[in-house]
Amino acid sequence: MDAIKFVHDQMTNQPEFPEFRAGDNIVVSYKIIEGDKERIQDFRGDVIQIKGSGSTKTFTVRKMSSGVGVERIFPLVSPNIVGIKVLKYGKVRRKRLFYLRDLVGKKARIKERKFTSKK
Repeated sequence: MDAIKFVHDQMTNQPEFPEFRAGDNIVVSYKIIEGDKERIQDFRGDVIQIKGSGSTKTFTVRKMSSGVGVERIFPLVSPNIVGIKVLKYGKVRRKRLFYLRDLVGKKARIKERKFTSKK
């Protein structure tokens, strides 16, 4: 019974993250545990897909590192994610941006979504 309570506590005590969608540029701060040491590392990139629902929801972030594309899949409900910060809101017309894998340079850029203030 303790294992069920532990899993329930892990799932319900999640911090609130900002709303983001495919095309947005975000920074994911996640906890890395190496032996008895802990550190927080940032992964900055574009969200290329959001998949699933509820506690199984995941999102994929892609960044370019030394000219090589690096993708990482994060579960949204994870005790290792410390925070998510949205840097830019992208203007895209799709939910899955896998076409970015084939593009390089300026063609791989995503336009920024502009917000108008409601008065």
